[in-house]
Amino acid sequence: QIAFMTLTLFPIRLFFAAFMMLLAWPFAFVASMGSDEQQLEKPLSWWRKIVDILLKAIMRMMWLAGGFHWINVKGRRALPAEAAILTVAPHSSYFDAIPVTMTFASIVMKAESKDIPLWGTLIKYIRPVFVSRSDQDSRRKTVEEIKRRAQSDGKWPQIMIFPEGTCTNRSCLITFKPGAFIPGVPVQPVVLRYPNKLDTITWTWRGPGALEILWLTLCQLHNSVEIEFLPVYIPSEEERKNPVLYANNVRHVMAEALGVPVTDYTFEDCQLALAEGQLRLPSDTCLLEFAKLVRSLGLKPEALEDDLDKYAASAMKMKKEKVDLNKFSAYLEFPVSHTLESMFALFDENEDGIIDIREFVIALSVVCKPSKTLETIQLAFQLYQSENGTITEEDLAHILKTAMGVSQIDVTHLFRAVDKEEKGEITYDDFYRFAELHPHFAEDYLYTDQMGAESVLQTASLSAPNGICTDFSPENSEDKNSLLQKKLK
Repeated sequence: QIAFMTLTLFPIRLFFAAFMMLLAWPFAFVASMGSDEQQLEKPLSWWRKIVDILLKAIMRMMWLAGGFHWINVKGRRALPAEAAILTVAPHSSYFDAIPVTMTFASIVMKAESKDIPLWGTLIKYIRPVFVSRSDQDSRRKTVEEIKRRAQSDGKWPQIMIFPEGTCTNRSCLITFKPGAFIPGVPVQPVVLRYPNKLDTITWTWRGPGALEILWLTLCQLHNSVEIEFLPVYIPSEEERKNPVLYANNVRHVMAEALGVPVTDYTFEDCQLALAEGQLRLPSDTCLLEFAKLVRSLGLKPEALEDDLDKYAASAMKMKKEKVDLNKFSAYLEFPVSHTLESMFALFDENEDGIIDIREFVIALSVVCKPSKTLETIQLAFQLYQSENGTITEEDLAHILKTAMGVSQIDVTHLFRAVDKEEKGEITYDDFYRFAELHPHFAEDYLYTDQMGAESVLQTASLSAPNGICTDFSPENSEDKNSLLQKKLK
């Protein structure tokens, strides 16, 4: 079918979809020209209403050309005065633009999007809230702009926000980001469904690329989509004061409507668990919990590399010295809190009230650079090596145990393979040369011997709606994480 459709219907659909976008551009360009903020807050003029109708019709024809012959809409879309914000989930594809083009609601987008030829003009027409990656204060400004528009009593168009913040495979709802809920105004949850027999829609960070998704979708005879507007959610006084609570409660309402579970893990957690480095995290790793605790302290793992160097330099000066909770607090320059105690407990395996600070640095390196296995191991060698630059088998066990977030690990097979001269000690250069010759050393020398069915290599291949992302929901991990829970109780 794909071969036949590629030669017949695909080029026709692609041509008409592109033609519809080209046709929409001049209308959007003329309507956007010379518009200032004060004009945008005024009711639409008669000619702008006509342009709105024409553009919605053109966009609908574009989706029709793509095989979305009918769009099943359930429920009633609230008026801007009833709900200034529409929260949409799950977010799984660029085809989620369908409800945007149907409503012409404003969206939150990166500022670079406005420079995309043709599409950028259409984006500017819907008056989005732009986020600038180059502006360090962008997040605060974005939240303030959302709040200003949401509290304008319907003067601005509704804002459509995808609170998951990234594309998932629709098997569950991940943690909602609080931006849509900070204003404390009523929101209308909107759920999306793609009940196609064959899923060519889903576009996640692992799996088919954007062009392949477009090609396969246009090769389908028909593509189904359902948009359901749920009742407006009016927050309680407690939810207005606590955006995280508000976000979680709305997420549960949407998950119930979709018939899927929720997970407290975020997109960053999934990236960590399925990172492409040589060390794949096992299913019972405590590093996912560690990453959550790092973020709970207000730190962003992706922006911690400078701090990581600082922590590593301090750990090298401390050498093998172990620290208690108060010294750990001083080391991190964070006050003692429940979160810090929980993080300390992850490394206090013997429950004797002291930890090896080097293990914290290694774990932080994995969280900050999950795909750069050799960089983490090089750092670990610097922390553990003797004066002549070598480590023992016991040291390697400590390093890999921490890097994988497990309580026990057998590295004898791997150590002997690296230590060909049987000196009983190895250097980082020895390990690096071995890793270059055996890029799958963890799979060949660690997982096969001891992880067995518990390996993330098998976990990552578990069937999901599109075979891309594993289910990381805590409900499915209770038994595997019992040791971690015991440490944190």
